[in-house]
Amino acid sequence: MNISTIGIIAAMPEEVNPLLKRIGIYQREKRESFELFRFGLDVKKIVLVRSGMGAKHAARATRFLIKTASPDIIINFGFAGAVTAGPRVGDLVLADQVFSYDGTRFRKEAMPSAELVNRMHCLVRQEASAENNIYRSSFITTLKITGKSTLAKALPENCPYPALEMESAAVAAAAVEAGIPFAAMRAISDAAEEELGFSLEEFTDSEMNIKMTKILVTVAKKPWIIPQLLRLARNSNAAGKSLAIGVEAFLKAM
Repeated sequence: MNISTIGIIAAMPEEVNPLLKRIGIYQREKRESFELFRFGLDVKKIVLVRSGMGAKHAARATRFLIKTASPDIIINFGFAGAVTAGPRVGDLVLADQVFSYDGTRFRKEAMPSAELVNRMHCLVRQEASAENNIYRSSFITTLKITGKSTLAKALPENCPYPALEMESAAVAAAAVEAGIPFAAMRAISDAAEEELGFSLEEFTDSEMNIKMTKILVTVAKKPWIIPQLLRLARNSNAAGKSLAIGVEAFLKAM
């Protein structure tokens, strides 16, 4: 596989910033409502787009990335929630298959490139912290906010180490439609037993943009979620560091 340009997509600043901190030198642009970051590793050109949360934003960001950078491969990365026992906070999961879930049924989406996933597993395993494990996972992209306990009861067969997230299926579909190999890596930010006492819909607008006013209103109504929010922030910090190490290792080795 001849690779000169790598496109990468993540949704949130908390997912992107730890990687950029490790990279150190990059160019930042704001185009078509997206934040775009360019940097180089060895002779490779890397173009990173921050999409925002949700499948709708992820699909638009992937098409924008393809139009802007003509990448040879596309990597999606970010946080995920473990749905069943196994992966712990900070562990890395690599997508062997991707499903979308609309609240009623599962749909198997475009397959990640087996070659890329195998190389990712091999390369990242050499650099990942001894404290963190790496799992070959089934990514579940929710198109509707869904509790993990509800999702666990509805999982299809042959769905090892399911990881709950909100963008990978949309990135995969747009990449494969354009004939570009795709892979995805995520870090676990909440283990299977951590069922959140709030919904993202309580924190976001109709476009899945986080609104501070909605957060404050929700916390005022549900003050018991404050310890959970603090724990989630610590977990996200740990997941972000683990994810940055994994993504950087892959990009450098490629």
